Amino acid sequence: MKLAAACGCLGGAWTVYRSSADSVMRSKMRKLFMTGEICLKRRVRQGKEVRVYPQVSRVSVYHDCVQVVFILPNGLDPQEVRKREWIFEQTFGDNIELSGSSKTFTLNIYSQDVQRFDYDPDAIEKAVEGLRLPIYVGQSRTGNEVYDMTEHPHLLVAGETGSGKSVALRSIITTLIRTASDRLELYCADLKRSEFHLFKGVARQVVVEAPQLHQIVLKIRKEMRRRGDLLDRAGLANIDDLPAGERPSYIVLAVDEVALLKKERELMEGIEEISAIGRALGVYLILSMQRPDSDVLDGKLKNNLTVRMAFRHSDEINSRITLGSGEAADIQQSQKGRMILKLDGLKSVQGPYLDIPKAKTLLEPYKSAEEATAAPPIDSEPEEDDAIEIGVL
Repeated sequence: MKLAAACGCLGGAWTVYRSSADSVMRSKMRKLFMTGEICLKRRVRQGKEVRVYPQVSRVSVYHDCVQVVFILPNGLDPQEVRKREWIFEQTFGDNIELSGSSKTFTLNIYSQDVQRFDYDPDAIEKAVEGLRLPIYVGQSRTGNEVYDMTEHPHLLVAGETGSGKSVALRSIITTLIRTASDRLELYCADLKRSEFHLFKGVARQVVVEAPQLHQIVLKIRKEMRRRGDLLDRAGLANIDDLPAGERPSYIVLAVDEVALLKKERELMEGIEEISAIGRALGVYLILSMQRPDSDVLDGKLKNNLTVRMAFRHSDEINSRITLGSGEAADIQQSQKGRMILKLDGLKSVQGPYLDIPKAKTLLEPYKSAEEATAAPPIDSEPEEDDAIEIGVL
């Protein structure tokens, strides 16, 4: 009896709390709309102005957040809400997510921020299970953020020194190797000579000079032509449509600090070609740079990099080069590993922390018996009839 009475009291208290939170939140939203002038203005007789504000349709209280759904009046431009997102942050703090379409918007107000976390190989392997070429991004307030590179080809990672960009690259490539080594051929270009040494003996090649990278790009372009001819003969549009026994490996080319290739015109043309036609042929890019450079990320290449990870940027101008908006400039220096993920919209994500010793331990089982990862001679370009070595790890 006492237990039942206690449960009844708790249930009643929760009902009262939710009702109170509902009314308080509706009142705050009305004030927010009025203060920010998020409304539809209409002229009526005698020049009087009538303002029609959005209507809050639902307030839901969860253990870690409050969710508010509001509907815009017909005729109100949704961009008026987007342009005034700052007033939502002023009212409710930084731990919010605002999403919506042309009519209905959802505001999630979280009790705390996403916390930093260590790379957990078992949990990550479970999170990406079933993906052909899995990219593990990290955790958002809604859980793990993962995607399949075969569906969202080519990745750009950008962020200033100390923002967590290098750790993210380490995590992404380590996950690819651990979960897709049977169908992956990896090439790495470490133009800063600081990060990709971890993948020697695992990747097909790890190079540190632009001429060496140029040779790899020439080989990949030749292999893409071979795969294109293969698809033409089979009457298919994608290598994933080929029978299992005839399906070639996926090729991933990772280039750290691609901005150093700005003056390498022919090389950049090859990278751009991969970005344009690589998806159907199973060839993908992971490009990174500290400071986004509009000369490197020209229109064609930038548009082909369908996924972007923007860590802390020094200013809004640089953030707009990467994302098309200024959110990456709002990331604090203390928020290492925090990024804005551009994939079907923008989302704040915390990447996992993976240090070098742990990465070496995780990659040790995948190292070849011979560390034959040195680049081939670069004295001459490969002839058109040279055979290209395309295999698996």
